[in-house]
Amino acid sequence: MPPRALLRLLPLSVLVAACARDVSSDATSGAPEGLTPEAQALRAEFDAVAEALEVGDNPFLSLGKVARVRASLREADERGRLELRLELIDALLQAGRVQEGIEAAQRGLAWVEESPARAGWLPQYLRKLGLAYLRQAEVENCVRRPHRECCLFPLEGGGLHTERGPARAALQTYRRYLELQPEQRDVLWLLNVAAMALGEYPDGLPEEQRIPVQDAAAGDAVGRFIDRGAELGVDAFSLCGGAAVEDFDGDGHLDVATCGYGPRDRLALFRGGPGLSFTPATREAGLEQQLGGLNLISADYDGDGDVDLFVLRGAWLFDHGQIRNSLLENDGQGRFRDVTRAAGLADPARPTQSACFGDFDGDGHLDLFIGNESRREIGPAPGEFPAQLFMNRGDGSFEDRAAEAGVTNDRYAKGVAAGDYDNDGDLDLYVSNIGANRLYRNDGTGHFVDVAPELGLTEPAGRSFAAWFFDYDEDGWLDLFVGAFQSTLADVAADALGEPHDGVSPRLYHNLGGRFVDVAAEVGLARPFLPMGAGFGDVDNDGWSDLYLATGEPGYEMLVPNALFRNEAGVAFRDVTRAAGLGHLQKGHGVAFADFDDDGDLDLYHQLGGFYPGDGFRNALFENPGHGRHWLRLRLVASRGHPAAIGARVRVDFAVAGETRSVHRAVGSVSSFGGGPLEQHLGLGHAQRILSLHVSWPGGGESEYADVPLDARLRLVEGREAFEIVTHP
Repeated sequence: MPPRALLRLLPLSVLVAACARDVSSDATSGAPEGLTPEAQALRAEFDAVAEALEVGDNPFLSLGKVARVRASLREADERGRLELRLELIDALLQAGRVQEGIEAAQRGLAWVEESPARAGWLPQYLRKLGLAYLRQAEVENCVRRPHRECCLFPLEGGGLHTERGPARAALQTYRRYLELQPEQRDVLWLLNVAAMALGEYPDGLPEEQRIPVQDAAAGDAVGRFIDRGAELGVDAFSLCGGAAVEDFDGDGHLDVATCGYGPRDRLALFRGGPGLSFTPATREAGLEQQLGGLNLISADYDGDGDVDLFVLRGAWLFDHGQIRNSLLENDGQGRFRDVTRAAGLADPARPTQSACFGDFDGDGHLDLFIGNESRREIGPAPGEFPAQLFMNRGDGSFEDRAAEAGVTNDRYAKGVAAGDYDNDGDLDLYVSNIGANRLYRNDGTGHFVDVAPELGLTEPAGRSFAAWFFDYDEDGWLDLFVGAFQSTLADVAADALGEPHDGVSPRLYHNLGGRFVDVAAEVGLARPFLPMGAGFGDVDNDGWSDLYLATGEPGYEMLVPNALFRNEAGVAFRDVTRAAGLGHLQKGHGVAFADFDDDGDLDLYHQLGGFYPGDGFRNALFENPGHGRHWLRLRLVASRGHPAAIGARVRVDFAVAGETRSVHRAVGSVSSFGGGPLEQHLGLGHAQRILSLHVSWPGGGESEYADVPLDARLRLVEGREAFEIVTHP
């Protein structure tokens, strides 16, 4: 039997384990020169995973779909050929064979037009041809000729296409389609995008075909962010994935780790330097052999004072996604070693993209909750992949106690978040699912009860995604954001037109002292966004946390702009995307807010890329223009238990305009698809002075600090009365 055929028959978990054993026993066999035996084993293990995915029949990453569709075409009847020709166009585009996809669409359209009996299929073939042209326009103008304004919605300035032919062909094809199906709002949206690419929006479209866009001046108070990813060399190219930002090597500068989930995508690490500068460091960090994943999180799991990495793999791939995750131990100098198997985290391998660290049983060690994608409620077995709660033994190893703790979830998890929602001193868990969501209340010993039904927190209905705890109204109680993923491009277009639609909105659950009420509509967030990645941070330093929603869906037609919403004093969120220059049309995933250039405001690192082999894109680093407001950056070090102080609560009281305001933060609270640093960044607006800084430490300790300076980086160590001012290296 040929090797590729054999790979199809082996579960990935079995294949990977066998491969790892074989290479360990014969490290020189077929291995690249210059690698250590450990690196050779990793390379062989993950190369086997990549090949299994590429030759298999999974819906996203398989490279054999084109051949399979063509084989089916040869045996199909007339009806079957009509459907399979459309599938072939999709398969070619998904594989990145765009010109072949255009030619297949042209041939299919001509074939349909030959016979009146096929006339009913004409709109579908026009739709496919228009999409093929539009994809070609993206590739020729954005992928091959990148510009910092590429794909920023609405397309204008440097975002206009210089290779105009493909967008022109798309525009003409979509016009013809709309003559047949004028009510199709998704195609109308794509027609507008094509017109923008040509610089013919809005005047080049009849009024009845224009989709309104945001006023260019709306939200101009936030200033315009500039994508400097390419010039700084951090614009890693990959499919969709994650990002984690931390000072991994302890030199005082923030570094960037990023990954893509493609079979040949690898982890990448960029070391930060003075100002806004970076150096590629993947190989020297020991990450060159690591296969990427759909998400990436960081924490000091072993309590040794440096930040480690955890890579999550297999999401969206169903049974093909039984690929083990990676726990990467930091040696303190920013060099990593894969300790997954030794830590007890490799098996069983289950498809996932969501996890969070937290001390759930209060023993001083960071535990790990992983929300796996179980299909028990939405599809046939196999596919029952319960969640895992790995309790930290304190010796570098973990034990799964999810069943004992009551948190197996047994649903298709898409996001997880940890936070003390009831202010009782322990970390609770929220899991967003395809299906009803869960809020697991912790009893303080690491045992949980799902209280989501009684608190009204099971929605959004259908499909939820990124979720997090944060205090959006600064009242000292953690609120909850839950993204919705149950909408279509037609819903997005109808929403822009002010028309009714069936799209599902996110939920913003306002915490009323342990009870919740959804205020998404009240604050201006009741719209269909389709956020996959998402994150929050105070981008204008006014003391209120803003939202960034990284949007999209696997299909090439899902050209939906990512969105920035400014928090207006905890009573409303205002869409300021266009003014900020952050409405990127590429698929948005990992989001990390961090002050990369040490100038006191939050910049944005954004992982971009799609799901299909042909849909890779470059990441962006958007530099914050600054707003002239005060700020404070805090690094907390707990003296009891894990030093990173995950779960600590911070309150800063400050005087402004004769009044007292407070800003609250929860250490370790980030988006389930975002990876900002553990260092807390607090905007303080036009504060005149800081009145007090209060910290509630994990385990119950309290600290109060006075005479705290504005615009400073501080290091706070539990048990010490004085803070340490951190100077720039």
